Amino acid sequence: MKKLLALLCSLCMLVTMLVGCGGQEAASTESAGSSDTMIALITMDSIDQHWVTLNEGAQKAASELGVNVQFMAPNTKDDAQQIECVNNAVSAGAKAIIVAANGPDAISSALKEAAAAGVKIIYVDSPANVEAEATFSTDNKAAGATAGEEMKKALEAAGVTSGTIGIINVNAATDSCVMREEGFRSAFEGSGFELLETQYGEGDAAKSQSIAENYITQGVVGIFGCNEGSTTGAGNAIKAAGSADVIGVGFDKSDAILGLIEDGYLLCTMAQNPDVMGYEGVKAAVKAINGESLGGAVTDTGVSVLVATGNTAAAEEAAPAAGDYKIALITMDSIDQHWVTLNEGAQAKAAELGVEVTFMSPNTKDDAQQIECVNNAVAGGYNAIMVAANGPDAISSALKEAAAAGVKVVYVDSPANVEAEATFSTDNKAAGATAGEEMKKALEAAGVTSGTIGIINVNAATDSCVMREEGFRSAFEGTGFELLETQYGEGDAAKSQSIAENYITQGVVGIFGCNEGSTTGAGNAIKASGNAAIVGVGFDKSDAILGLIEDGHLLCTMAQNPDVMGSMGVEACVKALNGESLGGIVEDTGVSVLTK
Repeated sequence: MKKLLALLCSLCMLVTMLVGCGGQEAASTESAGSSDTMIALITMDSIDQHWVTLNEGAQKAASELGVNVQFMAPNTKDDAQQIECVNNAVSAGAKAIIVAANGPDAISSALKEAAAAGVKIIYVDSPANVEAEATFSTDNKAAGATAGEEMKKALEAAGVTSGTIGIINVNAATDSCVMREEGFRSAFEGSGFELLETQYGEGDAAKSQSIAENYITQGVVGIFGCNEGSTTGAGNAIKAAGSADVIGVGFDKSDAILGLIEDGYLLCTMAQNPDVMGYEGVKAAVKAINGESLGGAVTDTGVSVLVATGNTAAAEEAAPAAGDYKIALITMDSIDQHWVTLNEGAQAKAAELGVEVTFMSPNTKDDAQQIECVNNAVAGGYNAIMVAANGPDAISSALKEAAAAGVKVVYVDSPANVEAEATFSTDNKAAGATAGEEMKKALEAAGVTSGTIGIINVNAATDSCVMREEGFRSAFEGTGFELLETQYGEGDAAKSQSIAENYITQGVVGIFGCNEGSTTGAGNAIKASGNAAIVGVGFDKSDAILGLIEDGHLLCTMAQNPDVMGSMGVEACVKALNGESLGGIVEDTGVSVLTK
């Protein structure tokens, strides 16, 4: 992608450069160490700081080695979504997949298919039951036993030698957490303590807190959380109950967990080294892509016990240096290249300004998930939120609450109906009209002055895409063309392809896609039909779209500048946090028509 971004800086160079980086022939000659080498990083979710830190380590290695690592994890721990991520990675031409499997079996078929397609598999944190090139993880059973010993020592120091202990796990299938629990239980064998039946919170802090509260009402003397969400929930429950006698021990490291330790609501946490996993995982992936045999090596990336007293690492994590700002970047999803590129622009500016930007977007366009991301950002102590709203209203209440809590709000790409410090986006109505004019010119040049045209949009609420459609329709007013009723594909390429195929059976002369997924689906449908007379026009820029244009299955796409949005958005956040008034400014970040 980085190479494509460089190529697209000058349209006059587009054709020449695309010949070198697009299509099957070019793909067959790629070698690791090129920015064309795409590696997919798929973790259990994209929000927990554990996975965010793992991604940071991966991106560091990617930068050093000159490869492209795409973080395409689900927002929540969901087998179906993780399988979809694997399939999307293969479809996108990933040379390797670095994956933290939800469980040992659910994802196995998808990984076997990926491996059969020549994709190299590397595990980080948690493996599946499929052979891989290498695994980088914590010895979870040993670390769980350490957690148990820490709790037992604290209880005995308080004169408690018997009682019940509650365990909150993610689910019964996630191997890493199952092994942590097994190790924890082993530490209490032969003691006077009774370990209660495990309860599952799916890694969600709120669900885990509810479980912990029930444990506390049962009179437990200790609670063990098997991952970040479980640990945070346990600590919050102990804090809310004022139960200073309940010993909380957990796993993973986050600002929330470290704060609960410093305040005395948790005894300690087992801190893994996810950045090491990510960093070493990328290095291994590049070696495997270059033909080096890694022999399925399993490397223990270590663990540390973080406690309140005398713990320098915890103190540093809990008390960031004065002037440091944490900015949450929440887009419509975390997979489309448009959002990935926007994040790259944001990260580049963040590095320049010395602030932290966390990309914590949902995997799919879903209002509830996007609202959850906003709430998580506020709860995580973020100073500002950069957001591309799914729609103008659904997310508004969450953003109002964030603003009321003192969080600065900046819009990128698509605003909501809440005042913000600034907005950086494309004039989508004008760009949509341009797309319509391009299609109209192409049809008229082919002697077509009437016929039906299909439109594929994301949904009826996403303001940016609604305005693109409105502009597109305006270009055909007073012509002999009939624009059919809009169909919605939720930005999903497969759904959009199905819609486009139905349009083609109806005999349309053109199809317009309102975003990356819609455009990719339209182009793939035209390609599959073999009907070169159908004119496809779309929005956004990705390897897949540029390939479809180069091969003649799409006429053109309206290329925004998401990297500019991300860069200017971070700069605006920092200005607002430094007390500068931006007056709600709205800036057009421009668009270009990319053709063959």
